[in-house]
Amino acid sequence: MADSVATGLEDEKDTENEDKEREKRPFHSTGKTEKSSGTSELTETLGFYERKAKKQDSKHSLSDLSLLRFVSAELTRGYFLEHNEAKYTERRERVYTCLRIPKELEKLMLFGFFLCLDAFLYVFTLLPLRVLLALIRLLTLPCCRLRASICPYCKKRSGSRLLQPAQVCDVLKGFIMVLCYSMMHYVDYSMMYHLIRGQSVIKLYIIYNMLEMADRLFSSFGQDILDALYWTATEPKERKRAHIGVIPHFLMAVLYVFLHAILIMVQATTLNVAFNSHNKSLLTIMMSNNFVEIKGSVFKKFEKNNLFQMSNSDIKERFTNYVLLLIVCLRNMEQFSWNPDHLWVLCPDVCMVIASEIAVDVVKHAFITKFNDIPADVYGEYRASLAFDLVSSRQKNAYTDYSDSVSRRMGFIPLPLALLLIRVVTSSVKIQGALSFICVILFYLGMITLKVLNSIVLLGKSCVYVKEANMEEKLFQSPPSTVPSRESSRAHRSKHTHEPAGESVEEGMLASIISQPTHQPECTASKLPTSESDQFLTTPDESEEKVLIQDGTELIHRAPKKDLLEIDRFTICGNRID
Repeated sequence: MADSVATGLEDEKDTENEDKEREKRPFHSTGKTEKSSGTSELTETLGFYERKAKKQDSKHSLSDLSLLRFVSAELTRGYFLEHNEAKYTERRERVYTCLRIPKELEKLMLFGFFLCLDAFLYVFTLLPLRVLLALIRLLTLPCCRLRASICPYCKKRSGSRLLQPAQVCDVLKGFIMVLCYSMMHYVDYSMMYHLIRGQSVIKLYIIYNMLEMADRLFSSFGQDILDALYWTATEPKERKRAHIGVIPHFLMAVLYVFLHAILIMVQATTLNVAFNSHNKSLLTIMMSNNFVEIKGSVFKKFEKNNLFQMSNSDIKERFTNYVLLLIVCLRNMEQFSWNPDHLWVLCPDVCMVIASEIAVDVVKHAFITKFNDIPADVYGEYRASLAFDLVSSRQKNAYTDYSDSVSRRMGFIPLPLALLLIRVVTSSVKIQGALSFICVILFYLGMITLKVLNSIVLLGKSCVYVKEANMEEKLFQSPPSTVPSRESSRAHRSKHTHEPAGESVEEGMLASIISQPTHQPECTASKLPTSESDQFLTTPDESEEKVLIQDGTELIHRAPKKDLLEIDRFTICGNRID
């Protein structure tokens, strides 16, 4: 009984458990179906919306590809320049710089033109008077060499110089001009004119280009010849036999001035042939040669120093062209018996040549400054550098004449050009009678007046430019008289390193301002003289210099500072721009 009852109870429990499990199974299955249906509905709805969005995008893309929408987008498309403000500001500044170039360039050209005019007028006005005074001193004061130990008139000792170095240079210039003028009389200008006129246009164009290149080479080497002559004649000498060395230098200088004058005469004759040609084809070709300079210089890399050299060359070239045009007008007026009506015939061609020169210079400098990012204010620095040369030549410690300084800086040597102008004027103008002599004297006095006024105005303007550029301190620096060797300079520095540097600098400044220049005693080993301006006129090496400090224990490497005053047209051969 008991066993049967127990088995019955276990069966009832099993049946109840099975019923419970059955009840749970449909609930779980329904939950799963609901979840699966929910997820399927969710994915179905998301896919529906995605497909719907794709359809709408395709409709919009099809509508965007229409021509009307494209045209409307092009018409209404916008952009904002302030997003790249720096770029457009730089472009605007470049435009302003190009617009300022003509004004600044012509200021420099005008100042340089009057500098060349001052050096050119010096040959006609003050140089003859200075030569006359030197000759009077040489002839009327023989007592300085022959009689008393101390001259009662000039208060000079017998061992002192009879002529100052500047007077010796002036006398040499006068003798060179006289000898070359006498040699120029053997050159027939009319035969040269007809010989050149018989050549073809292409030959004349090639000849004119060759003459321009030869003029640059002659100018480059000519000033070195003249400087060698001046120094050979004025350097201290131990023996009188050493003065014989002046003769070959003098003959070389005479030959140079004569050949350079002949070269400029051929150039003026070629220009005269171009003016007198019937179809003006040669004149047009010669003017087009100026525009070739734009192609040869604009697309090159330029620094400030190279641009300064080219500016000096342009100043010299413009002044030389003006003198050549004056010579052409004089020759043509002589051929037409000084008829003033013929002058009006020449005026259009003269104005055309001048206008082409100015236009070429403006375009050339404008694009060079644009391509090389050079500001327009650099021409003010160039003007201040030229003004410094003028002011420094008027000081007591000046080392050269101003005309020679202009020759070194710009390559303009006034002696050959002045010689040619004198030759043309004397052959074109006939002086007969007392009235003609009076007119010549009045004309000479007028030239002296023009020279003095020009010098006064230039000196005043130069002082203003030097003061604006803060270059007054360089004017009071005394130039060294000799060139010490490297070993002696090192020994000198090592010997005087214990001295305070500040006191020596101050004493040197005071000595350069207060004391008068004195004559250096003759040395056994003659050395070449230099000055501060010579240091300016030669470009320093790229190697660094070693400077010894006051205590003498430490060396500092200092890179050389390049200044515009270092630029010399003859440092680089001719006017070559690398």
